Amino acid sequence: MSELRAEQIAAYLDRIGVAGPLKPDVDTLHMLHRAHVMTIPFENLSIHLPGEEISLELGALVDKIVTRRRGGFCYELNGLFAALLEAVGFGVERLAARTYSAELGAFTNRPLDHLALRVTDAAGGVWLADVGFGKHSELPLRYAERREQRDPFGTFQLVETADGRLDVLLDGAPEYRVDPRALTLADFEMGRWWQVTAPTSLFRRNLMCSLPTAEGRVTLSGRRLLVTDGDGRRERVLREDAGVLAAYRELFGIVLAVVPTVVTTVVATVV
Repeated sequence: MSELRAEQIAAYLDRIGVAGPLKPDVDTLHMLHRAHVMTIPFENLSIHLPGEEISLELGALVDKIVTRRRGGFCYELNGLFAALLEAVGFGVERLAARTYSAELGAFTNRPLDHLALRVTDAAGGVWLADVGFGKHSELPLRYAERREQRDPFGTFQLVETADGRLDVLLDGAPEYRVDPRALTLADFEMGRWWQVTAPTSLFRRNLMCSLPTAEGRVTLSGRRLLVTDGDGRRERVLREDAGVLAAYRELFGIVLAVVPTVVTTVVATVV
């Protein structure tokens, strides 16, 4: 399947709480981006659940994210979001990026480490859209703007490098470096394979599920529940399996039969 069917589009819009019909204009792009970010969790649970696979085939993405009401990470979330935008009439290009490692103090050497989207609206406006980075912008960013762009989630800036790439900064700190050359979703298959299988992969070594809220963010990192809101940041450990399953269900809308488990626990939190 290369494009979304009408019934899949309707179910997808219902999943994120958006009513049609839609036009490929800037207001619609902002609405869809915000609704997606605020509704669908950033999570890597499938890597740590028995019998679950991560596929970039469009039908599999619809089944997981729309039908089973799960989340995913960049290839899945931005991969499916791109198909929705194209169905509405936007122009969409899939871009590769290298994420920034604060631990290393440098960008990774993996060119397909992240998938972001360059979106063109009906009026010719070009945007950097990204609903699959964990903590990123609530709204799409103006692709050609080099000044700071204020967003409900922070201050972003796109800085062009000497070789024509774009560094995406959040509150002055680098998030990732975008290669402007357009790719297909299938081109990210090697990145997906590495993230899922490599022993040094952040997603392989960690368990995470995160979602913005009206007042901040809620994150379940393994058994550590972190809540950020108007009262500050609170953390507690959920020791009972029933409490973990209830947190996934009540905070993220994810219904699981078993608690996902990572063999080697290295804490990495998206807050």
